Amino acid sequence: MNFDYIIIGAGSAGCVLANRLSKNPNHKVLLLEAGGKSETTNINIPLAYAQLYHSEYDWGLTPKPLINAKNRVLFYPRGKGLGGSSLINSMIYIRGNRKDYDDWASLGNKGWAYEEVLPYFKKSENHWQTKNKYHGKDGLVGISSASERYQNPLWKALKQSGKEFGLKPNNDFNGEKQEGLGVYDLAISKGKRQSSASTFLNAAKHRKNLTILTNAQTTKINIVHKKAESVTFSHHGESKTVKADKEIILSAGSIHSPQILMLSGIGDSEELKSHGIEVQQELKGVGKNLKDHYFFPICYQAKQKVTFNSQMKGINLLFNTLRYLFFKKGPLSIGAASSGGFTTIDKNSNRPDLQFHFAPTWGYRIDAKPRDLPKEDGFTILPTILQPRSTGFITLCSNNIQDEPIIELNYFDNQYDKDFAIKAFRYAKKLLEAPSFDAFRLKPLRPEKELTTDAEIIDWILSHVDTSYHPVGTCKMGNDAAAVVDENLKVIGIDKLRVIDASIMPTIVSGNTNAPTVMIAEKGADMILNNEL
Repeated sequence: MNFDYIIIGAGSAGCVLANRLSKNPNHKVLLLEAGGKSETTNINIPLAYAQLYHSEYDWGLTPKPLINAKNRVLFYPRGKGLGGSSLINSMIYIRGNRKDYDDWASLGNKGWAYEEVLPYFKKSENHWQTKNKYHGKDGLVGISSASERYQNPLWKALKQSGKEFGLKPNNDFNGEKQEGLGVYDLAISKGKRQSSASTFLNAAKHRKNLTILTNAQTTKINIVHKKAESVTFSHHGESKTVKADKEIILSAGSIHSPQILMLSGIGDSEELKSHGIEVQQELKGVGKNLKDHYFFPICYQAKQKVTFNSQMKGINLLFNTLRYLFFKKGPLSIGAASSGGFTTIDKNSNRPDLQFHFAPTWGYRIDAKPRDLPKEDGFTILPTILQPRSTGFITLCSNNIQDEPIIELNYFDNQYDKDFAIKAFRYAKKLLEAPSFDAFRLKPLRPEKELTTDAEIIDWILSHVDTSYHPVGTCKMGNDAAAVVDENLKVIGIDKLRVIDASIMPTIVSGNTNAPTVMIAEKGADMILNNEL
């Protein structure tokens, strides 16, 4: 079994690569996915993503307890199946800040400055509403504003509250300026989720030169004389090996890409030897540099029944279900936290460092399903730390791919993040206590009592911190001692092997990470194709 290209992982990046590389009928492409096909109807319904948590579409990972946050153990979903995490994310389409990418270039990664990556953002995008130089209209991923099919009066109240703090409304967070408050663009088209599988892969899956294998978990990339020759994977209980004539591309995500590299003998030699793994290439940065966004909830009970807590229960649930089925409108047509915005609270920061995810609902758990929501109407703001200084890592539990890797998130390992979180808490609370929310705000729900001192605030934050599900950086791009791939996404020291997914980010972007991951795959595909010329 020989192929020109073997892509490991059919997630947000892998599906893009499968489409772009198989466009040439002379390329024989194999796409390997550990999960199954994405067949449940809940995948298409935007608000139903919580139904997919703890299911066959979720790896259901468990990070180590947060030693700096009262040993909290977080729920950590990662998508499993064709589409990867684009199957279960909240669909917010945010690119980050232009300075994020200029930073990548300044670190020695030629070709990754904002003006150089913008064409790749536009290439994949089909924006239904905004027409300007920042947006594409011919791409495969349909993008629309959350307000296209649903309106909530709390969104307007949030916009108004921002004006008191100099935060103007922003109708395009991916345009000229990032700061401000408003509703987000979403990877939703005609009321349906736009996963990488339903867009990129669906457009290519019938090509005769593209082979897609599901339930095929990669166990090892076989390296011979510093060259990636083949991939061994388990398929329905049988071990198989396929050879790549041109390249092997690892797109298994920020958790599993470093795991597969280490199991293949690429990583810190001492760690590999401790698990009985033969060292093929010493790269100490594999699994290191784990960055993630994290947030915490601030909730108020609502006076009016304008939240999902009442809209998604009883007769209202039936009405909104029918509304969605027949018209693709209503609360089911968006994600929960589809409004919010960005601001800067550190005077030394040269870009927005705080993001708000605002949801017209509240719950006890971040993974709550509609039936689990409290009966009281409420709304939530989630202040999100965009440039955390704390850094985690991924390491092996054993030399068996079936054993989940060790995930050390290390939230609040750096004092700066604690100090920042306190300021973020105070800022977010003021937004919800602004006069524009007077008609909606009844009483505080989380925290239930007033917190006044910094000590009280950080104690509460450490007890309630949660993840934004944005792990990146574990196979970072660069030319320093911690780099895993170079500016062309080639694994350093190994021929015919690249990593193309969110793990290559040298620093975390200032916003949600799915759109940047798709951009990375678009640019990576061009690098591969241009390499043939």
